[in-house]
Amino acid sequence: MEFRHLGRSGLLVSEIAYGNWITHGSQVEEDAAAACVRAALDVGITTFDTADVYAGTRAEEVLGRALKGERREGLEIFTKVYWPTGPGPNDRSLSRKHIMESINGSLRRLQVDYVDLYQAHRYDYTTPLEETMQAFADVVHSGKALYIGVSEWSASEIRAGWELAQDLKIQFVSNQPQYSALWRVIEAEVVPTSIELGVGQVVWSPLAQGVLTGKYEPGKQPPAGSRATDDKSGADFISRWMSDEVLTAVQGLKPLAEQAGLSLAQLALAWVLQNDNVSAAIIGASRPEQVHDNVKASGVKLDSDLMKAIDDVLTGVTERDPAKTVSPAQRP
Repeated sequence: MEFRHLGRSGLLVSEIAYGNWITHGSQVEEDAAAACVRAALDVGITTFDTADVYAGTRAEEVLGRALKGERREGLEIFTKVYWPTGPGPNDRSLSRKHIMESINGSLRRLQVDYVDLYQAHRYDYTTPLEETMQAFADVVHSGKALYIGVSEWSASEIRAGWELAQDLKIQFVSNQPQYSALWRVIEAEVVPTSIELGVGQVVWSPLAQGVLTGKYEPGKQPPAGSRATDDKSGADFISRWMSDEVLTAVQGLKPLAEQAGLSLAQLALAWVLQNDNVSAAIIGASRPEQVHDNVKASGVKLDSDLMKAIDDVLTGVTERDPAKTVSPAQRP
């Protein structure tokens, strides 16, 4: 496993991180989830990403139990706040009240005294940014988080938050966007701004919800039990990539992967990791074998000819519009 700095911080993270967005507490039984975490640890993954909202807070609980007994100093644990975690009007947002209550709930569920990275899961247009950043500063200064980050913020939002963080003497080190060879909307604006400010990308869905593994084929029904057939595991989300046009293009990557001695999943992960602004790529898993296969992308270098060939194959099906870097998806 290779390691990278989280943004411009001194914190090293495994360049392939393990996340439990749609698996732990929902799609995958706890024993299987624990086996996947064990596999991640065994192959050198030290960075684990979750959120309070995942599986209605259950994902944090499952991850906490799976990591219990591990040497805390050897792990980097990330979580997030913003989305609803209860029925009340203050059970969501980036208000001071919700942040302060959410960090305590996350620490309790994860069974830790602090998280390495506390992330704003989206930008909150209903709360003054100054209130949000002051609350994050108090979380850091109280020792409950070491660094702060965000998820799916635009370039201008990242800059505004980073500037306030500088004034508050806390380190704003990361953004967690969707990024893959099929979804490249951060490249035009978010990445240049992040490089300037020393903010690293911790990217989610580097395999485009499994589409870039090649398991979905044009003209065929999705495999039983796959994400495309399971409402709990993102069937609606994956639908954007289930057209025959996209699936045919992805199948066109197979010869390139074979020439490189990689599986399609490894090629897709290695592609993401060629971007120097990427601190880590988050993978999920429902089986330990998926973890073992995916981590083989760590340290792989793709030459410029191969990168161009990938671009050529996916021309016409890749989304690059920076306007689609929005937080949340529907702005007020």
